[in-house]
Amino acid sequence: MSRYIPVEVERRVRPTARNRCGYCLSPQHLVMARLEIEHIVPLSKGVSNDESNLWLACPICNRHKSDKTTAIDPETGKTVTLFNPRTQIWFEHFQWTDDGIRIVGKTPTGRATVAAIHLSDDLDALEVRSYWVLAGWHPPED
Repeated sequence: MSRYIPVEVERRVRPTARNRCGYCLSPQHLVMARLEIEHIVPLSKGVSNDESNLWLACPICNRHKSDKTTAIDPETGKTVTLFNPRTQIWFEHFQWTDDGIRIVGKTPTGRATVAAIHLSDDLDALEVRSYWVLAGWHPPED
């Protein structure tokens, strides 16, 4: 399968995703790299480049997510599907810690996604978020 994403598809995905990472909510205007079009279900699982399977991810989240579609909920020990930013609402599954730096899972899907994608333990991401908090740019509330 081709990894090529047609330009017109990318032009629709970016505003639909509000130009921010679907997992950590980092906005394009603060990320020093281009947000990547990611496959929610990886091509390696036999899924196509269909627009309904595409979203934005920052390079850190995309690298950690890799080809994962499921992970273990650390609280229950059960395998669950990862968060789908296209079909699920972020604030139903996650919340920010009081300091606005770490993401906490509120549901089995949220907890498993936090663990699998390292949403609260990637040191580079935590450091950058801490500066965004100091500047008053973070955390997003919507």
